[in-house]
Amino acid sequence: MEIDIIFDTVCPWCYIGKKRLEEALASRPGIEVRSNWKPFLLNPEMPAQGIDRTAYLIKKFGSEARIKHIYGAIGEAGQSVEIDFAFERIGKTPNSVDSHRLVRFADGQGLSDQAVETLFVEFFLNGRDIGDIGVLVEIGGALGLDEGNLGAYLKSDEEVRLIHDQNAEAHRLGINGVPAFAFNDKFVISGAQEPQVLARMLDAALATENVA
Repeated sequence: MEIDIIFDTVCPWCYIGKKRLEEALASRPGIEVRSNWKPFLLNPEMPAQGIDRTAYLIKKFGSEARIKHIYGAIGEAGQSVEIDFAFERIGKTPNSVDSHRLVRFADGQGLSDQAVETLFVEFFLNGRDIGDIGVLVEIGGALGLDEGNLGAYLKSDEEVRLIHDQNAEAHRLGINGVPAFAFNDKFVISGAQEPQVLARMLDAALATENVA
């Protein structure tokens, strides 16, 4: 089964959605899955160097009280899937294009799932700047990727346009928020759905495979 996961590396709900999908898949051990990570840019106009996180959040949500309320709810949802978000460690909201390129580079080695998980951990738990090429090369090296080749790739503009094109394609398909999941290109659902809901989507997609 093919599952397209449309996500952004700076989206906490995408990390929660990833964990919930893993729970759904664990409840359906007989299904063989290929995960395809597709980029979505929550901040397509973000400067390359990113911006101060507090300034970004106040501009987006309007007040510190609202920020506290929203991120408190995200933190509680994270706890339900054993994610200990450490938002206070994040000093900057990064441009996420290069982190998506790292995922694509890792996919060439069959390591896209591991790359996504590590990016989420480094950003949301350790507060690292995943918009920084040096940080991304370190992450790639820890995954076993060739740091020299990865660094050269990230310093070039290779596949930058592709990331923006795939983001535009997601919008054309009517996806305006992430995470979103597409099962065998037939069943699409948006949001960090509960594992039981995702399991039903797996069942529906599997049923159409069996009919075919």
